[in-house]
Amino acid sequence: MISRTRLRAMARKEWIQLKRDPRSMILAFVLPLLLLVFFGYAITWDVEDLPLAVVDEDGTQVTRELTDVLQATGDFRIIHRPESRQVADQLLIRNSVRGVLVIPPGFTVRLQGGRAAEIQMLVDGSDANTATIALNTADAILGRFARNAVLQGRSANLPVRAEPRIWYNPTLESRNMIVPGLVAVIMSIIAAMLTALTIAREWERGTMEQLASTPVARVEVVLGKLLPYLLIGLFDVAVTVTAGMILFGTPLNGSVLELAVYTLLFLTGALGLGIFISAAVKSQVLATQIAMVATYLPAVLLSGFLFEITSMPAVLQGVTYLIPARYFITVTRGIFLKGVGVEVLWAQGLFMAAFAALGLGLATRVFRKELPS
Repeated sequence: MISRTRLRAMARKEWIQLKRDPRSMILAFVLPLLLLVFFGYAITWDVEDLPLAVVDEDGTQVTRELTDVLQATGDFRIIHRPESRQVADQLLIRNSVRGVLVIPPGFTVRLQGGRAAEIQMLVDGSDANTATIALNTADAILGRFARNAVLQGRSANLPVRAEPRIWYNPTLESRNMIVPGLVAVIMSIIAAMLTALTIAREWERGTMEQLASTPVARVEVVLGKLLPYLLIGLFDVAVTVTAGMILFGTPLNGSVLELAVYTLLFLTGALGLGIFISAAVKSQVLATQIAMVATYLPAVLLSGFLFEITSMPAVLQGVTYLIPARYFITVTRGIFLKGVGVEVLWAQGLFMAAFAALGLGLATRVFRKELPS
């Protein structure tokens, strides 16, 4: 049986040690918010104010209106109007611009005559993601302009008319997708790194002898060391969620209580994993390094945060099922953007509950109070 008195004493001891270690306090309270702000502003897939050069070989009022419309959207910024395509090519090579719009002679005549009016859009493909978004954006803007120019104010009834509706993120802002994912990724990293110091600290400071002489059971030691960090983790999630809503305008459409429950499950597993690493290696430096590698790379690369899982090779797709951050990211994005709850996210909840049990089980099994002979 777990003694509440011993558990409370163990938790109080860990909290006192935590307060005496300023590095751990900074890691626990300051780093999550700094990471959210830094990555929230640094990571974006939105194409805004893309520097563009325009080679207007037609030189008519229509082409001037076209470039004005292109720039007025805010997606492109025309900074050069070279006289020839050769000069435009050099601008692309030197990274002075990211794209070149080439309007050939006779464009206006063909457009107003109802014939095919070709236009060329050159985009720097060294950044494939930006190039793809820029091409799609330019295609939509130019296509809309061409239809309006041909109709000249008249309306036309098409046999089929598509009316797209974007749900859950109607403005298509990448930060609305990034911030909920960041909450999961940051807590994956911070939680394991925090508890990776706990048992190793006891060995390096020579206090394991005192702990071994007490009647506290192994599971009480693990739970007692985990509880303060669990409260810190919940506080950090509350702070990062609030900061995401205030700084980036990310909506929270779901239940705060359900988000807290899922967070509790995930943090228990992540903190337990950190204690397991700490107990296994008994060195604060090595435990921190292992925790960083074991959590950072999988959480960023294999969780679906930055890269679409369905686009990965089949082998890596299978590996992602073993990454807890994958399920927590699905939960945070579902609760933030879609407003769904346990009726949709129950499978992710079961997996994180299993992860919590595994983390605590591994930590309890590996930790030993016995001193080496």
